Amino acid sequence: MTFLQRRLLASTILLGVVPLPAYAQSVVAVAAPAPAAAAPEDEMITVTGSLFRRTDTETPSPVTVLSIDDIEKRGLQTVQAAIQSISSNNGPALTNSFTANGAFAAGASSISLRGLTTNSTLVLFDGLRASYYPLADDGTRNFVDLNTIPDEIVERVEVLKDGASSTYGADAVAGVVNIITKHQVVGLHATAEAGISGRGDAANHRVSATYGVGDLADKGFNFYVSGHYVDSATLYQRDRGYPYNTADQTGICYKGACGPNNILNGAKDGNFTTFSTAPTVFIVRPATADNSKALGRYQFLNPAVGCGSLTPYTLNDADYAGSPTAPRTVCQQDLVRDYSVIEPQLRRFGASAKLTARVFGDAEAYTEFNYENSYTAYTGGAGIIRALAPAGINFPGYSTNQATIYGNTILALPVYNCPRGTVTCNAANGTLNPQNPFASLGEVARIAGRLPNVTQFNSTRSQVFRLAAGLHGSFGDQWNYTVDGVAMVTRLDTVAKGYVFTQHLLDVIGDGSYNFVNPLSNSQATIDYLTPAQYLRDTSHLYQGQASLTKELFELPGGRVQAAIGGAIRYESLNDPSGNPDSNGATQRYFVLNAFGASGSRYVESGYFELNAPVLKILEVNGSGRYDHYSSGQSNFSPKVGVKFTPFRQLALRGTFSRGFRIPSFAESGALPTTGYVTQSIGNLPQNLINQHLNAQGTGPNTYLSAYSIGETTVGNPKLAPEKSRNFSVGAIVEPVRNISFTADYYNIVKTNVITTVSFTDAINNYYATSGLNFKGVTIIPDEIDNDHPNGLRRIAFAQGSYINANRIETSGIDVGARVKVDITPNIRLTTSGEATYIFKLNTSFPDGHVEHYAGTLGNFNLTAGTGTPRWKANIQSTVDFGDKFSLTGTAYYTSGYNYSAEDQGGKAGDCSLVPTNENGDAYQPCDVKSFVVVDMHAAVAVSKQFTLYADLLNVADRKPPIDATTYGAYLYNPVVGDAGIIGRSFRVGVKVNF
Repeated sequence: MTFLQRRLLASTILLGVVPLPAYAQSVVAVAAPAPAAAAPEDEMITVTGSLFRRTDTETPSPVTVLSIDDIEKRGLQTVQAAIQSISSNNGPALTNSFTANGAFAAGASSISLRGLTTNSTLVLFDGLRASYYPLADDGTRNFVDLNTIPDEIVERVEVLKDGASSTYGADAVAGVVNIITKHQVVGLHATAEAGISGRGDAANHRVSATYGVGDLADKGFNFYVSGHYVDSATLYQRDRGYPYNTADQTGICYKGACGPNNILNGAKDGNFTTFSTAPTVFIVRPATADNSKALGRYQFLNPAVGCGSLTPYTLNDADYAGSPTAPRTVCQQDLVRDYSVIEPQLRRFGASAKLTARVFGDAEAYTEFNYENSYTAYTGGAGIIRALAPAGINFPGYSTNQATIYGNTILALPVYNCPRGTVTCNAANGTLNPQNPFASLGEVARIAGRLPNVTQFNSTRSQVFRLAAGLHGSFGDQWNYTVDGVAMVTRLDTVAKGYVFTQHLLDVIGDGSYNFVNPLSNSQATIDYLTPAQYLRDTSHLYQGQASLTKELFELPGGRVQAAIGGAIRYESLNDPSGNPDSNGATQRYFVLNAFGASGSRYVESGYFELNAPVLKILEVNGSGRYDHYSSGQSNFSPKVGVKFTPFRQLALRGTFSRGFRIPSFAESGALPTTGYVTQSIGNLPQNLINQHLNAQGTGPNTYLSAYSIGETTVGNPKLAPEKSRNFSVGAIVEPVRNISFTADYYNIVKTNVITTVSFTDAINNYYATSGLNFKGVTIIPDEIDNDHPNGLRRIAFAQGSYINANRIETSGIDVGARVKVDITPNIRLTTSGEATYIFKLNTSFPDGHVEHYAGTLGNFNLTAGTGTPRWKANIQSTVDFGDKFSLTGTAYYTSGYNYSAEDQGGKAGDCSLVPTNENGDAYQPCDVKSFVVVDMHAAVAVSKQFTLYADLLNVADRKPPIDATTYGAYLYNPVVGDAGIIGRSFRVGVKVNF
């Protein structure tokens, strides 16, 4: 049977039927799952990871359940924030704050279970899949944006911390997050709240309302509508205390060594440290007519303006002599203080509606519509004209070969201005350039700086449209059926302003239409031409239909055997055009906008089964399997088996074994060239390279080798094979006495044929060791020459390669949980629950036998975006309820420290090779980033049955995040670990209304 025939057959089976939610009854679950007492038949639920209904959440697979009550008592404003707080979310997650720091997937939030990547965790809504966020994490990994969750109608969140490919599909390797919405709502329920930090900033607000009519039991139907609005204000680095508010790190010291002064043209201890040519003021130096050789020092292009609003600093004689290219007076600028953002402006609103009705007998049908609109915006630095540029740029006024420069492009104001489009510019068809102070001498003027009247701006607006419908019921001799369907579209609009467009810069330099001498005099039309706004629309689609049948078969000593079969078909597509392609020529692009994009579409057909056998009263065995076939040619069968053994009531043992399968993402197989930048510190450079680029004193490397970034460019590979995985877990549930329970589960996941980039690290090391040779499929593109040492080996600007199937990843660890309920008095109850995850290992093995170890380190940069792999992550929540009138909750979150090392960045685990160093090469931080603990408080008072007042005190101790000067997702701290710390102590008050 052909693929088309199979697809038509599956479509015929599913035609005309509508989907079913995951039986989201009003069952209050717990943060750390404990043995649940039997529930009445009408309160049976379908637990994530199984097709069967049951009366407890204790399946053979470990499941963490967060009720909406748990989330509210933690003082968390969104379900997205609650999911991020789960201890097993200990991989390279994406947080909203990362939006303001150049993330590839700007504007989104994602979960990453088990130390693996965002594409190893599957996110579901009522057991149904969701469309991908149109932008990929690191330009590679497709994922579901947690900001699309309709918070106000969520009943609970179930996190299956186990492989679930046999039930849900290929990408459920590390686990599943299932967002379960309310089954029915009766009456009016509204919330309004406002919050602010203790420093009077980071304001946030939330309002919501849900109204429902009808009762399924009495009237046979329920209909509800819901709407919400959430916002938070922009938070800048300058709004926080030292050291997070400045580029001057000289106050960060360790064992007598202090950090560098990274203020542009900054000074330390009265001495000039680094000369930068890129503050928001223009400087020039004379050069030969073809720009092949500089002839003198930099000087102000406009001496009358000088440093303008910047801070002038006059070099002393020693500094002046030791810095051969610097002007006598330099301009200092703190780019962190002036431009850097901690939290972007966030604004979300949405609406939902759901109709559920009993139809023909005991059947129940529903239809649900969701709309979510999520907006983020932040400003960046000043528009830069001396920045990353592609090859082949022809600058007017000098020869082409001198202009083919990678990295920091040497721009020049030509001797003559000529009409736009002129190929040869000279005295015959041009005029002497009035902006070039050396024009009369026949010399070009090398120019550098930032546009003082242009600020970069970025925004994203994600709109999600979702329509789901379903039918479930029974027929014949206890046959139960479910039919599900969903259509979901994500539309992402991005705006980028203030970025210099290469060809337009060449145009205004060549014809003199931009006034560099007095840039504030330029018209808005000229500025708009130089920095044209970029508007881009990306889309993602998902259409899915699925159906299943379940039936009890025969009796075993432990109960009746249950069997289920099902089938599904889905279509998914992604269209993410690059906003900065170089396919139209090297000059037809922006200087510093990330250039990435991907597109693709596919059909997926699936068949699956599950069998649950209570062999004995004390022994339950569950087996399942799924066959997936992709229109792109891949097929796979994914089996799973689970066992639960309960020798006596106080103890249950459980274990699972499964295999998984993940085909290449759209970004991995169909990505356009994507470049990420990795800081190359002096400490990682070989001595032979440093010897070729010594400073004037001969005591160390010159500024050419100061910390700079290497662009690692990857491109999609349509020939990639799927990844395979093996997952097993074993655990125990202990309930020594009623209302006290403990869980412990060990997990081990192995992924083979892992998709990765070629080894940029090996290629980079080989380039330096062999003076320029390429290595194993990686092309090295050198940067500009060092003007002080023109014959020295050039540093690297770009390393270019593709994706390959090569590696093996193994991760293992343990989850522990506890829950205690104690009645202190008849009217006072204490409830404490906690969970913790410890990572034993996260290793990557390479084909040559080399193994890299990341647990407890800042690595893996390729997986974690430099946010590290802390071994411990934990939280504990305690609530004291005083009857129905008052409750007080405290929640503590803990993340362990980690080592300044990452084996994919050179060195070995634990060797501190990435510890930040100053200009003398001395470490100004200890080898380990400290652990972080934050405590939140929540209090609620029931004024009446209709009104409840509540207040949150977040980060009670006003703890600052531990300093991490190497993680690149934020400035001086890890955004995944320390987001609450950088905001500081904050307050929130609100009111809930129920009628």
